[in-house]
Amino acid sequence: MGAPIAHSLSPMIHRRFAAQTGCDLVYETCLLDEAHFEQQVRNFFAAGGAGLNITSPGKERAFAMSDIKTPSCLTAGAANTLWINSAGQLCADNTDGVGLVRDLNHKGITLAGARILVLGAGGAARGILPALLDENPLEIILANRTASRAQALVQALDSTKLKYIPFDAVTGSYDLILNATISTDFSLLHVGGEPFCYDLNYDASSPTPFVAWAKQAGFKAVDGFGMLVEQAAEAFCVWHGIRPGMNFPGASLFQAP
Repeated sequence: MGAPIAHSLSPMIHRRFAAQTGCDLVYETCLLDEAHFEQQVRNFFAAGGAGLNITSPGKERAFAMSDIKTPSCLTAGAANTLWINSAGQLCADNTDGVGLVRDLNHKGITLAGARILVLGAGGAARGILPALLDENPLEIILANRTASRAQALVQALDSTKLKYIPFDAVTGSYDLILNATISTDFSLLHVGGEPFCYDLNYDASSPTPFVAWAKQAGFKAVDGFGMLVEQAAEAFCVWHGIRPGMNFPGASLFQAP
């Protein structure tokens, strides 16, 4: 459930996971109605739905409406995975952080001791920052256009390694740059060195604006397709008690274009 959602590859991924593990499921997209989001969620489960993935712009609202939250979800303050427990309570988890770290590890990116720039301070950033901090980076610089939102996030996570700067004040060298915004304009960024650039967004048909900007600047860059697969595997495990592996027929479909 998200807005927009028609582009989502999550149904294909979960169907492949289901085929691998022998689960019988139906997984489909649903356009998020911002005016009635909470009722939408309640209606889904009332109709017999077993689990929901939530993407932008609903992650923080999904967190707020949940009765039970996992530790990673509590730390993030945003939820991307929902289900109902045996007591009828709405439960929430956030699998974005672990999904991102696993994909970065697969790509050979070292996070320990790294200087990391994160663009954005919304639900996407909330979901990944706790997991990044757990990897013991040198520091994480959070750049956002709205100061109050970013400063509130820095205060909530309460880490000496996390700092805020205005989006238009980004300069210097970084080991890793993560885009957690839906912006299409990155002309205000002035960075040097040889950072690895990673867009949490993905596009199966063409480079995202951030990836295009990074490659034009001469940096290595990928979109978030790998993270999508990894967070999906974690959500699948939450719902079904089994974590899909990547060594099965058709796994090549999960390779980023």
